[in-house]
Parts: sequence; C-alpha cells; structure tokens
Amino acid sequence: MIVGLRDASKLVSILIISCYAIFISSLFLNYNMDVVTIEEQITAEPMKALYNAQVSTGKVVSAVSGGCLLVTSVIMLFFYIKHYIDTHRAELGILKALGYSNLKIARGFWVFGLSVFAGTAIGFSLAFALLPTFYIVMNEDNILPDIAVRFHPSLAVCLVILPGLIFSLLACFYGYHKLKCPALELLRGKAEMAPKGKPDTANKDLPFLNELKQSTVRSRKSLAFFIAFASFCYSSTMQMSFSMDELASEMFAALCISIGIILACTTLFLAITTVVGANTKSIALMRAFGYSLKDCCSAVLNGYRPLAYIGFAIGTVYQYALLKIMVYMVFKEVAITPDYTFDFQALIITFFSFVLMYEFIMYCYSRRIRKISLKDIMME
Repeated sequence: MIVGLRDASKLVSILIISCYAIFISSLFLNYNMDVVTIEEQITAEPMKALYNAQVSTGKVVSAVSGGCLLVTSVIMLFFYIKHYIDTHRAELGILKALGYSNLKIARGFWVFGLSVFAGTAIGFSLAFALLPTFYIVMNEDNILPDIAVRFHPSLAVCLVILPGLIFSLLACFYGYHKLKCPALELLRGKAEMAPKGKPDTANKDLPFLNELKQSTVRSRKSLAFFIAFASFCYSSTMQMSFSMDELASEMFAALCISIGIILACTTLFLAITTVVGANTKSIALMRAFGYSLKDCCSAVLNGYRPLAYIGFAIGTVYQYALLKIMVYMVFKEVAITPDYTFDFQALIITFFSFVLMYEFIMYCYSRRIRKISLKDIMME
C-alpha cells in the first residue's frame, strides 16, 4: 500500500495524538509507581491524606486524559482507514481484479499502526525526560519525601510496544472488513449508497443552498462528530486549566491547555480538510454557475458551526462535573483543598478564544475554497 502526502498527514495526526496520550499517561503512571517507594516513610495523618490525594489524582488524570486521547486515536484510525479505502477504491479494485486477496491488501494497513508506535515511543521518551522536573513540581512544598526516578520496563511494554501491535492488528482487521466487497464495485470509484427506508422528502421545498448545507452534514456524520469533539476538548480542557492553579499546580494547568490546543487544532484541521476535499467538485460547479464565495462557504462549512458550539457547551458541563467529582472524591480528606465553584470568567475567556480560533480556521479554508477551479477538477 502506497501512502501519499494527503494520507501521510493523517498518519501524522494519529502520531501526534498517540504521542500526547502516552506522554500524559507515562508521567502519572510512572509517578504512581515510584511514589509507592516512599509510602512507608509517611506516618503523619495530614501527609497520608496528601499522599493518597496525589496518587488518586494521578490515576484520574491518566484514565481521563490519556484514556480519552487513546480512544480518540482508535476512532481516528478507523475513520482514516475508511477514508483511504473510499478515496482509493479504483486502485484497490484493480489489485483485487489482479488476484490479490482481501487479506493480502489489508496487511498493508499495518503502516497506520506504525504511526501509533512512533507516537507512543516519542511520548514515552519525552515523559521520562521530564520526570525529574515533574516530581519536583508535584512536591513543590516539600511536604513529601523526595522521590527517585526509576525506569519501569513493564510500563514501556504496556505503553509503547503493545499499543503499536494492537493498533496494527486493528488497522489490518478493519481494512479487511471494509474490503469485503466485489472488485467491480471498487472499480466504479465510489461507494454505492443503498437506500434505507422511504426517500427523504421533508427538505424538497428548501432553497438549494440550505438543502446542500444539510446534505453535506448528513453525508459526513463522522466529520460532524470530529468537529463537535474538537470543540468539546477545547472547551473542557481550557476551562479546567483555570482551576488547576488552586486545585493542583501550574504544570497541571499547562498540561490541560496543551491537551486542548493539540486535540482541538489537530482534529478540527483534519476534519475541515476532509470536508473541503470531499466537496471540491460541488464547489467548482457552484463557482462556475455564478455562486459567490460566501455562498460556497456557507453551503459546505456553515452546517458544522452549530455542532461546534454544541460541543463547546457539552465540554463546559463536562469539566465542571469532573472537577466537582475530583474535589469531593479525590481531595475529600485534604483539609486545605479549596471548594470548587463554576468559573464564569474562565467560561467567557475560553468562549471568546474559541470563537476567534474557529472563525479564523473557517476564514483560512474560505481562502482555500477561493482557489478551487472547475478546470482543475475537469482535468483530474
């Protein structure tokens, strides 16, 4: 299987997300495994409460942040394999017509797992290099004894080698499943959409641009999910970072901000790129028929805007509920922990920064739409 530049960008996105997932998980899991060595030195009750709170925090952050990032990597892996098959149906059909089996073709999808392995290896290495500083920050008040940094081979196997193998197997298995169709169907160059139920006549009286806007969103439901998910990540992590100065440390806040920016920008960038790429012919024809650039952008991109703001709202509720649970469940025995209340100032700042980021990305893609011409499409 030959991976082109557009496909390589998708591999890079999986690499980035898997890298950061393992980076976060490695920091806190390594800390939890090393902090056990000082448990016997802690005798005072206040120190025990703080010790238990920090261990619980590490487990929660590893499960929530690292776990969510890994789940995102799996979803993106399946989406990109499906997208690769949909955009290379003719080439794959030729291979099947030449006698290549589904299994032999699907084995080429292991390269998606290779990107995960590269990401996990980089993330694990960066986390291990940062551990000395991370341990100092976690014990910045010198309440707990010093913790020595240790290398845990079992952690390297579980966080680097196993994810690469598992993702490679998942990619091959999913690719094999998606290739179970006749060679002639692949050679036609596009997937056949079997009608389900009665035809939709509810929107037959809608203006053309509104109907096109709705059909674009309906035909790319997975992309709608990614755009809403990107907004969710930005909203929840950015607002959470404002509370970390009181509940944890500045490093926690920095980690939350970086998670939100990396996840939101990577996911949103690739989702919108795929939307524009899948509608280049429609855009070119609309421009040829005299529709303005504003009309083209509205039909292709504006349908996703409500989903983005819905994702932002869900992220706001999620971060508040998560921090409430952490305060009352994790830090309940630590008397000095402040109570957590909803931060409306953080909401306003995060919302306006999100609007600026989202609208700026939409503006950049409107510039890209301007460069799409009917001549280029006809010559493909």
